[in-house]
Amino acid sequence: MFITYNHAQLFTVAFGGGSRHLLAMGGWAGSWELWVDPFMHLSGAWRTAAYDHRGVGATVCPTDSITLDALTDDVFAVMDALHMESGVLAAESAGAAIALRAALQQPERIRGLVLVDGMTRREASTAPDMFRMGLQHQFPQTMARFVEMCLPDPQYEAERRWGHQILARCAQPDALRLYDLMDGLNLHAQAAQIQQPTLLIHSTGDQIVPADDSRTLAALLPNARLHLIEGSGHVPTLTHGAEIARVIEAFFGEQ
Repeated sequence: MFITYNHAQLFTVAFGGGSRHLLAMGGWAGSWELWVDPFMHLSGAWRTAAYDHRGVGATVCPTDSITLDALTDDVFAVMDALHMESGVLAAESAGAAIALRAALQQPERIRGLVLVDGMTRREASTAPDMFRMGLQHQFPQTMARFVEMCLPDPQYEAERRWGHQILARCAQPDALRLYDLMDGLNLHAQAAQIQQPTLLIHSTGDQIVPADDSRTLAALLPNARLHLIEGSGHVPTLTHGAEIARVIEAFFGEQ
């Protein structure tokens, strides 16, 4: 379904009929499909939902509508449309920054957080950004290299093919806009304000966001647990969905 809100048509899916609600989003240029595997294991006990945030997947919006505020507001627009008064908010990679902003903005609606290989801070660019230059001048090749870095292990050939297909639906202007939003962003200074139970999951072999970022954030959050996945790439939701689902179920079963 498409949810029309603030100059965007947000592509949204929902599964299951459990009493507990979990809403998920992808990262930088990744669609909701990054959560398919965990949802297969969670949707029997949870009502799971996800959406393509602005600039990715099947969602349609003007590039200039992609802002941090709009991305954060979209979380609650989707929850409203799905009649989710409250629930757990899950995000992957750069989506973790939006999840933290949502938890700060309306803490009464975000009952918990799941941040997978989350990017919640990035130093402001002071030198030429080679990745950004690649997006500008060699977009297809740079996106292809990004997928290879996300899934470097040879056994994940099918997942890499899927990753290429997912990222192919992010247009160059939107990819650049989403990338630039993270420049200089640092939500660690506000971490102490996040009171919700927060599950941090991170791959030790992540070449995009170091696992130390989640270690640091886990120490700053008042109510957090860190689960490390050994030797995986940047998108364990694609490669370790069953493990992620088990950890989510165990963590929130204790709350």
